[in-house]
Amino acid sequence: MIEAALLALAELSNPTTFLALIAGVVVGLMVGILPGLGGTAGLALLLPFVFGMDPTVALAMMIGLTAVTTTSDTFPSVLMGIPGTSGSQATVMDGFPMSKRGEGTRALSAAFVSSLFGGIFGAFVLSFAVFAAKPIILSIGFGEQFMLVVLALSMVGILTGINIWKGLAACSMGLMLGALGAAPLSGVERTTLGTSYLLDPLPLVIVGLAMFATPEIIDLLRRQERIAQGGKLGGGWLQGARDWARNWWLSIRCSAIGCIIGALPGLGGSVVDWIAYGHAIQTTKNRESYGTGDVRGVIAPESANNAKEGGALVPTLLLGIPGSGSMAILLGGLILIGIEPGVELVTDQLDLVYLIIWSIALANIVGAGICFALSPQIAKLTTIRYVLLAPFMLGIIFFAAFQATRSWGDLIALFLLSVLGVYMKRFGWPRPALLIGFVLAERVESSVYQTVALYGITFLQRPIVIVLLILTLLSVTAAILFKRSPPGNLTESSPFSHRRTGPQWAFLVAVMGFAGFILWDAQSYNQLTGLYPTVAATSALVFLAPLALNMARTRRPATTFYDAETAPDEDAAARPSAEYFLGLLLAMLALSALIGFVLGIATFIFLFLWRRGAVAPWKALLGASGFVLFLGVLSDQLTLRYPAGLLQSWITLPWPLQ
Repeated sequence: MIEAALLALAELSNPTTFLALIAGVVVGLMVGILPGLGGTAGLALLLPFVFGMDPTVALAMMIGLTAVTTTSDTFPSVLMGIPGTSGSQATVMDGFPMSKRGEGTRALSAAFVSSLFGGIFGAFVLSFAVFAAKPIILSIGFGEQFMLVVLALSMVGILTGINIWKGLAACSMGLMLGALGAAPLSGVERTTLGTSYLLDPLPLVIVGLAMFATPEIIDLLRRQERIAQGGKLGGGWLQGARDWARNWWLSIRCSAIGCIIGALPGLGGSVVDWIAYGHAIQTTKNRESYGTGDVRGVIAPESANNAKEGGALVPTLLLGIPGSGSMAILLGGLILIGIEPGVELVTDQLDLVYLIIWSIALANIVGAGICFALSPQIAKLTTIRYVLLAPFMLGIIFFAAFQATRSWGDLIALFLLSVLGVYMKRFGWPRPALLIGFVLAERVESSVYQTVALYGITFLQRPIVIVLLILTLLSVTAAILFKRSPPGNLTESSPFSHRRTGPQWAFLVAVMGFAGFILWDAQSYNQLTGLYPTVAATSALVFLAPLALNMARTRRPATTFYDAETAPDEDAAARPSAEYFLGLLLAMLALSALIGFVLGIATFIFLFLWRRGAVAPWKALLGASGFVLFLGVLSDQLTLRYPAGLLQSWITLPWPLQ
């Protein structure tokens, strides 16, 4: 153990590995600062760059990004009341009021110290969890692994989102997306939809970007948010540190909550800050001050959301079961660089586990230090109108998607799945559940075959399998019996409820149609090839049926819509629709097909900045030219050629427009 820890520390002190960690930290801080991305999308953007790297270098970079995203997301939360990521939603409650009354520096200082402590606490917990869970892991066979995955999927479906049936159906949708392409065991072409692109499974990076990056960017564009109104911070750095010192016991408790919640599949960053915030309110005095600028309302969620990464890594590393969307991407990245989570990682590659532990601790220290040092400059960055950042972010997303297989199919798949992601966000379907289901799809299929081949039906007689099966049934039953009604829903008497069920019905029918197609297609293969898609599609239809029945019976949408659809607000109704921005995304894809990838994206950026951003034409041209240069440098460094358009059939464009 000590030897492995020292080996990991020596590897991390290697200049190349350390610089990779710093690079990951810097990217993670940028991702957290800019609303619309988050750790999940940030990792998805990073995957194309870590492919082919030395495993330890790539691992340090990915962990560096993961560890600090919920540190820098405090900036937009405190300075302008918009969460940088889902993990900083509760921070807005007291951080933003503190900023409005001139205590922004105090709030940021308390948040950074809390994040630093929570991150180190999470790394400490992970170091002990490795050894506590090791004997349990060694006693788990294929049958137990299969039931663990089933339990994890059920928890993800139940806990990610308000509506249990939407959560379980979203998990099944992820499993169905994983059934596209050739069967992993038999190699038979399955559900290719008549295209050679789907001879291989859908790339994880594309699914991750489509589920989390594009919908958030479109939502922020639609709401026409400005990242901040002012960039002045004032004084109060020492006061924030003293605030944390006075509330150290609250920080410890909330860090422990973060570790526990992070280790539970399906919860993660979406609720951990609210649970910690609620705990703070229930266990401290002067509860009425919360929500008005109480620094304890900053310390509690910021301690929890950084500590959750250490907890989330426990099932990810030891069982190969991701506890959140970002952990799902990280799991895919580990496999991409040749690191297989599970028994072998703990027994044969313990130095890599300690490399992760050291990286989490060091990344939090470096990340907090950078945030303290660059706070004045970062505060100015948040004053930029989001409409000026969005086209560049969309261009980067297109670039990252193209790196998956470097074909036009990547860009088309990104757009189609982005449409799915936008409507899932719109109608309250939990996107993390779909992503985790997609990541676990191949493992579910392999586990089914291995379990049936080794044990047959007798695997249900194994003690651990029985316990896990009972836990799964109890969790689903309890969720059905004791589920809460979603807050803020439209009531049957609302004049908007009947009018707005149409789009939801169309979406529901489309999902059911896709499940029906997967089920129909599965019947044309032999039992080995068709078993998995049959199970995935059938489970989706089973979970969709109660949802459809409830909508038909109550004649209301049972979800929270955009503000323009729930209230007769003239300003909200005048905002562009999500379909408008999806149309712009399609226009960018069409431009790329006509005049080439680089020139198409540059033209889109120019037109977007000029028309939507109301920027002077020469400034818009300068921004587009800068992005062209950025793509040109990347093409040289990564030795890649961007997809050509129809224009390239007649004209050979010079560098960097190639």
